[in-house]
Amino acid sequence: MLHIAARHASRRCQAFAAVRSRQTAAGKPVKSALTATARKLLGVLNAMLMTGTDHRQMTQD
Repeated sequence: MLHIAARHASRRCQAFAAVRSRQTAAGKPVKSALTATARKLLGVLNAMLMTGTDHRQMTQD
């Protein structure tokens, strides 16, 4: 289930898409890139729970 969430996040959020594209550019298999994205997603979700904040997209000013 976590891989599905990671795939969706890598399609919708620039930060997660960057993680996945860096992994695939380095020659990693797709499943490995998704695992790295899932780990990043878990870290973000954990930080959100600890601070009690919502997810905010990074914007470029």
